Amino acid sequence: MKNYMKYFRKKIVWFLITLVFAVILNFLLPRLMPADPVAAITGKLTQGMTDASAAQEVYKRYAEEFGTNKSMFEQFILFVKKAVRGDFGLSFSQYPRSVSNIIGSAIGWTVALQLPAILVGWILGNLLGALAAYMRKGFDKILLPISLFCSNVPAFGMAVVLLVIFGINLKIAPIAGGYDASMIPNMSWKFFYSVFTHYQLPFWSIVLISIGGQAVGMRSMSIYELNADYVKYSRFLGIKDRKIVMYVFRNAMLPQITGLAMSIGTMIGGALVAEIIFSYPGLGSTMYAAVTAADYPLISATTLIITIMVLLANFLLDIIYAIIDPRVKAAQFD
Repeated sequence: MKNYMKYFRKKIVWFLITLVFAVILNFLLPRLMPADPVAAITGKLTQGMTDASAAQEVYKRYAEEFGTNKSMFEQFILFVKKAVRGDFGLSFSQYPRSVSNIIGSAIGWTVALQLPAILVGWILGNLLGALAAYMRKGFDKILLPISLFCSNVPAFGMAVVLLVIFGINLKIAPIAGGYDASMIPNMSWKFFYSVFTHYQLPFWSIVLISIGGQAVGMRSMSIYELNADYVKYSRFLGIKDRKIVMYVFRNAMLPQITGLAMSIGTMIGGALVAEIIFSYPGLGSTMYAAVTAADYPLISATTLIITIMVLLANFLLDIIYAIIDPRVKAAQFD
């Protein structure tokens, strides 16, 4: 127990150090962009004004409201204080909406799209990879080329292929949006059906990419484990093959769990391609719009969320590995 606590404390310290540097970078990098979003906002508001001093006053008022007239250090302290409370200020590109409101309205769409797609792709890919390794012969010869093909297709490529085939040519699925543009969100079955139909293409574009990579990885690890000495020795002792296979696939799953944790950790960033191509109203497309508009508060908030999710996924993965894998535990505690 003492060794466990020492291991956990070490991981927590490194997590906090990494988080501090991540917060600093998330704040600084967007503000190093050359664009001046306050000038863009005041330019629209003062369009047609002939009084330069009045336009300058408008600029000063918005610079004061957004805090861009303060030093970088003062802005950072203010950013951290507000971020702790979940307040990321007002959006430049969607003023006067708050960043928290924008993220709150978009993150649900992203989680509803990405999390099921990642889990379905992970489960199906690992099942197919395990079957390919165990059965071999014809099944493996068919599955391996398909898996290699799917795993090497870029995310935007798979999305465009599905869009062209099922959305444009066959016309059996909507090509853009989270629901029909003529509808107002409500609790009716008609609205839910519209959401479901718009969900299909982005969902399967993510699943198909995930299945290929997971199947290839699981197949390779399973073949390695099936040829390990402990498997041959167990079979020599007469242990039932069903029991041996359970241990084989449990060991082969460890690297796959790493992949799952990282996929969930980078879930929001990974949604970017699918959401942009299908105009899906999630956080990925929100982040893309923020970058193109140099919306510092919105960029900082979205990238900070992604960073924290990745750090948490890695931290939890280290803890889980130390518990379920004796080899990792022994190496860490030496």
